[in-house]
Amino acid sequence: MLPNISIRKAKREEAQIIAPFLLLAMEDIVYEFIGEKSSEKAKHFLTSLIDEPKNQYSYENCWVAELAHKIVGVALVYDGGQLNELRAPVLQKIASSYHRKLKPEDETAEGEYYIDCVGVDTSLQGQGIGSRILHFLIDEYVTKAGRTLGLLVDKENPNAEKLYLKLGFEIVGEKTLVGKKLNHLQYKI
Repeated sequence: MLPNISIRKAKREEAQIIAPFLLLAMEDIVYEFIGEKSSEKAKHFLTSLIDEPKNQYSYENCWVAELAHKIVGVALVYDGGQLNELRAPVLQKIASSYHRKLKPEDETAEGEYYIDCVGVDTSLQGQGIGSRILHFLIDEYVTKAGRTLGLLVDKENPNAEKLYLKLGFEIVGEKTLVGKKLNHLQYKI
């Protein structure tokens, strides 16, 4: 495991740095949102949302992991009970900028803080940064705040599911999001 990883809330001015990390974790979903497989357009879409308050992908909902003052990982977490309110500006941007009317399935709900995604620098993956971020989130939301943490994991990604289960998450059901079958996991007190 890497030493000296610090985790803090993201800053608005870091939107361009944060976007590629979120894209690592949700590339297929963003391509579905914007209607094409363009990483540049996808980054632009995410950057514009990260830069704005009060939406699902806002910097307000991001945590960043730093190593030697460089962002090496990002987690996006928000109150599941606010999904519809936070998603509305995202759907509005998709409609106005990409001329697409979407109604994605609800990936979370009241009663959990939802880890929408975790992205780690590709050159540093496998070195414990993702685990460190997840331990931090468990401590922050479950241990300190007494909340339930939830997340979805692709059924075609057994290694990620194995990590979440090892950390103490439990499978509580299944969900579908933009055509993908996912397991819904939660970490509770």
